[in-house]
Amino acid sequence: MSDITAFIMTCLSAVYFIMPAYIANLSGLAFGGTTPVDLGRNFPDGKRIIGDGVTWKGLIFGTITGTLVGAIEGILIWDPVYGIVIGFLLSFGALLGDAVGSFIKRRIGIGRGKPAPILDQLDFIAGALILASLFTTITWETVSIIAVLTLIIHLISNIIAYLAGMKDVWY
Repeated sequence: MSDITAFIMTCLSAVYFIMPAYIANLSGLAFGGTTPVDLGRNFPDGKRIIGDGVTWKGLIFGTITGTLVGAIEGILIWDPVYGIVIGFLLSFGALLGDAVGSFIKRRIGIGRGKPAPILDQLDFIAGALILASLFTTITWETVSIIAVLTLIIHLISNIIAYLAGMKDVWY
C-alpha cells in the first residue's frame, strides 16, 4: 500500500470514527429550540451560564441521533455494542463540548452567534474525543486528522450555508 493510499485510508477511518459527533452536533442544531440547558440562569459573574443556543431538546435529540449513527457503524464495521457505546460517548461529548464552548464564550463576553475562531469549530470535537477516550484508545494522528478536517469542513459548510441564504455571515 502506498503512503498516499495509507494516508487516505487513515483519514477515512478518522471521519468514520467521528461521524456520530458530527451528526449529533448537526442534529442538536436542527432539532434544538425550546428550553435552554441553563434554564435562563446567570453565572455569579452576572452573565448567562451557557445561553439560549444550547437546549434540552437539542441535547437529547442530538445524543439520540448520534448514538443511532454509532449503532449503525457498529453493525456495519465494528461490534454493535461498541458502536452504541462509542456513538453515545461521541454524541453526548460533542454536545457537552459545545456547551462548554458556549460557557467560555459567555465568560469572555462573546455573544450568541458571534464568532470565536477555533473554539467554535473544535469545542464539540474536544468534548467528543475526551469522553470517547474514556472507553477506547484514540491516537494523536487520529485527533490531528479530525481537527484539521473539522476546520476545513466547518469553513466550507458555513460558506455554502451563507451562499444559500441560511446564514447571515460566511464564517
